[in-house]
Amino acid sequence: MWEIRGLPLHVLVVHATVVLTPLAAIMAIAYATWPRYRERLRWPTAAAAVIAVALVWAAYLSGNNFFSSSRFDHFSGAILDRIHTHQSYARTLRWIASAFGVVTLVAVWLHSRTGPTRTVLAVLVVVGAVLTLVWTFLTGEAGSRAVWGT
Repeated sequence: MWEIRGLPLHVLVVHATVVLTPLAAIMAIAYATWPRYRERLRWPTAAAAVIAVALVWAAYLSGNNFFSSSRFDHFSGAILDRIHTHQSYARTLRWIASAFGVVTLVAVWLHSRTGPTRTVLAVLVVVGAVLTLVWTFLTGEAGSRAVWGT
């Protein structure tokens, strides 16, 4: 199991993920919908999207590593069901976040485009950001329920 000073890496990474991924999504929505600030938000949005995708994948991979440790061998019933629900959301989130990251980077790369190209990219960025926000919430909520049993 991956650890830092005895603490599972997943526990550390997940906190950064649930804070920075929504922040990246909100920043991307602002970039796509707020033309006045688009130039200023361009590169911070790109960086935030890359960081968010990296964090989502780090949380996913460290979570798989954490769950494969012997500490979960004796788990069964409702708690195991809650963990599996969390895993299911996480599997979907990694692909949604990845698509959001790619679309956001394409929008930033094609920043100077106008007309339908800009409109389509803006819509895709907003849709990707909203889906990322929703799945980050669902995944985090399911993980919280798995840990705290509520």
